[in-house]
Amino acid sequence: MEPAAPPVPPDAGEASGPFAGSASGPFAGEALGPFAGEPPAPDEPAAPPRPKRRRGRTTALILAAAVLGVTGGGAYGYTVQADREPTPLPALSQHGLVYPDKPSKAAKDAAGRHKTDGDLRKLLVPRPKGARTPGAADVGGALPDSGWLSPRDYVLNYDDPDWMVEYLNGLGIRRVASASWMQGAHRVTSVDLVQFRADGQRGAVEHAVEQLSYMPETKAGAGNPGHAFKGSVEGRYFVYPVENKPGYLPFYRARAIAYRGDVMVDVHISDTKPISKNDIRSIVEKQVGRL
Repeated sequence: MEPAAPPVPPDAGEASGPFAGSASGPFAGEALGPFAGEPPAPDEPAAPPRPKRRRGRTTALILAAAVLGVTGGGAYGYTVQADREPTPLPALSQHGLVYPDKPSKAAKDAAGRHKTDGDLRKLLVPRPKGARTPGAADVGGALPDSGWLSPRDYVLNYDDPDWMVEYLNGLGIRRVASASWMQGAHRVTSVDLVQFRADGQRGAVEHAVEQLSYMPETKAGAGNPGHAFKGSVEGRYFVYPVENKPGYLPFYRARAIAYRGDVMVDVHISDTKPISKNDIRSIVEKQVGRL
């Protein structure tokens, strides 16, 4: 079916709409302006509608020849092959095939994503023996509810929780699995697994990189570049300088940040006694290894 021709626009010298018709009043029939007395420009013919592309005769002949050639050639080849003795097929097993000793990075990432599709809480590093559940005042924020934190509760310890939760929603945050425990008189450890949706790897990477970016700063971060650990290329762990304030016990902190697939790993330790590098490194290495 040929497409309809586009409507022809009204002639430039003719009025259209509610004012169409002859001019009236004292100026009727008089041309005004510098072009008075000039004949109107002739109407330009409307462009004909563009027809759908037709198949040319040459193309049709080529297609017909191709069909006949395939049909005829197939029939002839079948007749020749039927008169020949059957040829035995080679054995399916082949020698000398080489297989990789270790799975590729892509295979590991795919396996990791499949693992994190289940109950994310089961991938949390287990609580050490003898550890106890801290209170809300001990962690300085919300406690996990059956192993889960809402995005709003997760950002309570950030400087601007409202902005942070909008930022994470923009990255496609999906859920947060969390574990916290207390050891000794004041040591509190928390581990958060922040998972992102759909193109979740981008969200996990951006969140981790954003947090890593300010950690070397003295005021906002730990004031040092941190240390790498096994199992992560970009992950780092940091030990903060001690904070001393009159009338308060010394305050020690350590943090580790990493990502694996669609999950960002965030580990915190706080205490009134020094925290060794091994304390924070061992926890984050075990956690990343479980993903």
